[in-house]
Amino acid sequence: MTPVSGSAVPKEVRGRASELREVLARHNYLYYVLDQPEIPDGDYDQLFRELEQIEDQYPSLRTKGSPTQRVGSSRATPFRKVRHLVPMRSLANAVTFEEVDLFRGRLRRVLGEDPDLVAELKMDGLAVSLTYRDGELLQGATRGDGDTGEDISANVREVASIPQRIGHAGDVVFGSFEVRGEVYMPKLVLEQINRERGAVGLELYANCRNAAAGSLRQLDSQVTRSRRLAAFFYACDPHPAGVIGQWDLLSWLSEVGFPVNAERVLLPEGRGAEALLEGLHSRRHLLPYEIDGVVLKVNRLNLQDELGSDSRAPRWAIAYKFPPEERETTVRRIEVSVGRTGAVTPVAVLDPVLVAGSTVSHVTLHNEDQVRAKDIRVGDRVVVRKAGDVIPEVVRVVLGDRPPDSVAFEMPRRCPSCQAELLREDGEAVTRCVNPLCPAQAQRRLEHMVSRGALDIDRCGPAVLSQLTAEGLLSGPGDLFLLSIDDLLALPGMGRRSASQLVAAIRARRRPSLGRFLYSLGIRHIGERTAQLLAEHFGSLEALTAAQLEEITAVPGIGEVLATSVHRFLHDEEGGALLIHQLLAGGVEPQAQERIEGPWAGLTIVVTGTLTARSRAEAEQAIRSLGGSSANSVSRKTSALVAGASAGSKLAAAERLRVPVLSEEQFETWIESPDEFPAGVTSRPADMRDPTE
Repeated sequence: MTPVSGSAVPKEVRGRASELREVLARHNYLYYVLDQPEIPDGDYDQLFRELEQIEDQYPSLRTKGSPTQRVGSSRATPFRKVRHLVPMRSLANAVTFEEVDLFRGRLRRVLGEDPDLVAELKMDGLAVSLTYRDGELLQGATRGDGDTGEDISANVREVASIPQRIGHAGDVVFGSFEVRGEVYMPKLVLEQINRERGAVGLELYANCRNAAAGSLRQLDSQVTRSRRLAAFFYACDPHPAGVIGQWDLLSWLSEVGFPVNAERVLLPEGRGAEALLEGLHSRRHLLPYEIDGVVLKVNRLNLQDELGSDSRAPRWAIAYKFPPEERETTVRRIEVSVGRTGAVTPVAVLDPVLVAGSTVSHVTLHNEDQVRAKDIRVGDRVVVRKAGDVIPEVVRVVLGDRPPDSVAFEMPRRCPSCQAELLREDGEAVTRCVNPLCPAQAQRRLEHMVSRGALDIDRCGPAVLSQLTAEGLLSGPGDLFLLSIDDLLALPGMGRRSASQLVAAIRARRRPSLGRFLYSLGIRHIGERTAQLLAEHFGSLEALTAAQLEEITAVPGIGEVLATSVHRFLHDEEGGALLIHQLLAGGVEPQAQERIEGPWAGLTIVVTGTLTARSRAEAEQAIRSLGGSSANSVSRKTSALVAGASAGSKLAAAERLRVPVLSEEQFETWIESPDEFPAGVTSRPADMRDPTE
């Protein structure tokens, strides 16, 4: 592919590159910082490769802040930031044997030979670096953005297999050095923890990787200890004296006390790589831990130095990622489930089949259009896989095996829970039950209400709520806050200690902030951020309820669709208004939120791109501390856009709407002198400004 000069970059390509940078940066944050990935690894890799291909063809689009040039995420977290002695690079990926052959061909062209390769398992855990000084464990850190990670020293000390002090092996030169590896949760440990969490109604961990990452980033290190994590190590910088290859380094790490994975193979001149990869793929689920691939590394360290690295990854290693495992099974029936907003989702009930290490019997089909697009019918043989080895999905129908009497799926006309007529609005893919008293919605609303981002009631998961409802203890959400210990003791398997803890957890959440309270109501289209914007603007539930639709629409960051949804909910006497009344009657008291008065009162500022002086979260906090509001999207109500590196579609929107754009330097200067407004910035929204300004 021949590179193209910057002036010749088509507008649509430039826009797509900006969009990909924003999407990838967001998913990096979800994966590396929050440990809550929203998409499978394969989908992320596809987006990443698309951006790489665009930047290869149009080098002028390759910016320093691009995800292709960075590792992980650098956004704000609760842990102290620490700089790695040696940057923790990511690895280039291969998803086919052909790409592995291309990697070996590049090595051959550069080195003039086929080097020996070391094959190591690619663990599905959390990458860490440990700093030792004179043999003593000094510090533990996450990968972070590759240059700077989070200090998790107290937590890594609670991982039993990590040595607090290392012994001597051969000619060990002490001083400061880093070892790197992967902390993981064994499969059996995850199963036991999920059984324990399920017994008390807590949300289950989706997989070993999420469980390990969440356990290592606990503020209480005793929680980390209880999770029984383990680790494997594979790198050390600087290299110990006398070690000349990766194979020798792994032996040295083992000799001085670090756990090293025994599933490693030395491949002379790289021979046998394909057979090894096939063999490990076929028996991966027999291992006591999760892996998602195999890493191939040039063995000799001097050749690694000769090959070097680019800004993101070493040129002497590649990670072969296993393709998703696919299995055939039969669709026995298609049911529909009702969510908290009334969304009705078709679900395929399958003959149980083992996929990627666990049994799959139910697969969501998302919506009516998706079922029709794949033409999934009862009785069909279908191919099933787990997206990212986590979420089951139907890949395709085996049409040759379709029964002759099969019938195309049709969405039911009435709700399976309350028998109310279902509605699908024009332009929407989702079919809904609009009955606010639907029992299925009530259960889902309760689950949402007690979730972490809402009222955050511990020990009150779906299993407990379902049990309370089945026993007749909950006729409405307000009843949850009136429960007594004696009420709970009537539940099967509930002891006095567990009952006391649950009642205490519920009562501790009777006085939520207004923002949390609004989010907990499950108002359609209203997320945590928009709930917070409404809380900050109106200050109290009474003021918001009394507001006219036009007043809600005028709130910066709240458009007409969101405002209509909120207004309709608050004034629906058989729906939202009744729900709020029940909660207030149960003793819930949402706390008024005073809006911070400051020089930026009335301003709505959007932050986009990569900042260097502070994280985006810190920038948004600075805006709020000065009385302003931060928003996610640019509109005519936006007072200013702060554009860091790699600013994309939001910058284009600001220019189109004539919203003032500030560089990071201008923003920092303004924070230091908040009363001195930059040129063009005014508290008046863009649609009220004089066009000559």
